[in-house]
Amino acid sequence: MLKYFDPHIHMVSRTTDDYQNMAAAGITGVIEPAFWQGQARTSVGSFIDYFDTLLGWERFRASMFGIHHFCTIGLNPKEANDLSVANEVLEILPRYLVKEGVVAVGEIGYDDITPEEDRFLAAQLELAKQFNLPVLVHTPHRDKIGGTQRTLAVIREVGIAEHLVIIDHLNELTLPLVLDSECWRGHSIYPNTKMSEQRMVALLKEYGTEKMVVNSAADWGISDPLKVPKTGQAMLAAGFSEAQVEQVLFHNPVDFFAQSGQLDTSTVSTPLPIDQRRQWQENSALRGQEPVVK
Repeated sequence: MLKYFDPHIHMVSRTTDDYQNMAAAGITGVIEPAFWQGQARTSVGSFIDYFDTLLGWERFRASMFGIHHFCTIGLNPKEANDLSVANEVLEILPRYLVKEGVVAVGEIGYDDITPEEDRFLAAQLELAKQFNLPVLVHTPHRDKIGGTQRTLAVIREVGIAEHLVIIDHLNELTLPLVLDSECWRGHSIYPNTKMSEQRMVALLKEYGTEKMVVNSAADWGISDPLKVPKTGQAMLAAGFSEAQVEQVLFHNPVDFFAQSGQLDTSTVSTPLPIDQRRQWQENSALRGQEPVVK
């Protein structure tokens, strides 16, 4: 079976069945970026609880199905505009950036491309430099070209090494902008919006596989946590080899985030051993079902 790695998926929004189906499809590992939850958080404590969930319960829940779970930690661009909370979140980020399983600062970037978003993007890029971590950058849903251009400008103003940055949610219009940099190129395959499997295959045919990364960005919206393996099937149907599929959909994302020192190809190539008898803080994801041990 081909190996897959989904480097951008919001599993806190997904059911346990999704983990089961992802493992069956060949996904051996995931990265869960901190993001906006659909409703504004009103205190720094709610961010602390959320970050702790990414590092604790969610990592445990993935392990129940043999999936390696990592996360990125950051202040998302939408909530960077709420200064009553954003400043406090920035203060607590350093304590999380040194924790096991944190492979990048992110997702950070732009939403409305405001001065506040500028400030917190730059500040978090500085943190990434300080902690020698990669960065996951979210490009805005509106004015994608302007937002991508501004993102590249801030990256260069701060002076972080471009090979430590992946710019995500790219499409046919914004990918060429990033190709002129040393940044990695992220693409979200998402029903109805963002990219489709067929559009992604067309980009790979035109621009090649170097530094090209694919994710599902599955969240609480209409999304699909199997979009990475489905892209693999589309690549095979278009004439790409199995080696090329694994290069784009496994090795490229692993190689990028391996720069954190928190994961490597040998570790995430093999699914975790499964022991569903284990609990997290006296809680189980099984809800009374017979535990699997293998």
